[in-house]
Amino acid sequence: MAYWLFKSEPNAWSWDDQVAKGDVGEEWNGVRNYQARNNMRLMEIGDLGFFYHSLKEKAVVGIVEVCALAHPDSTTDDPRWECVDIRAVRPVVKPVTLALCKADPRLENMALVKNTRLSVQPVTEAEWTIICEMAGVPF
Repeated sequence: MAYWLFKSEPNAWSWDDQVAKGDVGEEWNGVRNYQARNNMRLMEIGDLGFFYHSLKEKAVVGIVEVCALAHPDSTTDDPRWECVDIRAVRPVVKPVTLALCKADPRLENMALVKNTRLSVQPVTEAEWTIICEMAGVPF
């Protein structure tokens, strides 16, 4: 199993929107960055990810699961762009902000800390465990 982080502007697609999709989940579409797309191409069914609200909140607010492998993005006819589908697993008990991540030396090499603009990014197993502990989520 691999771990990921999915960033979204809450006014465009929020954690509540994701939860409302239920077990069916939703395409993580609209990504137009090759590195983020390539990350989605690496994903497997059952991989877990953090759902991250960008902009003002800048915090991990939930946990999602990949429920469909990379496929053509339905929001474009351009065959270069693909996406996965994700479904909500659970909210976090305590949101973990970017500031908290940056303040923790154990996370100094985390993609979120080093490249805050990448919308879909890998998370190491160690980073996953640390963020889950900070969020009050047993995993």
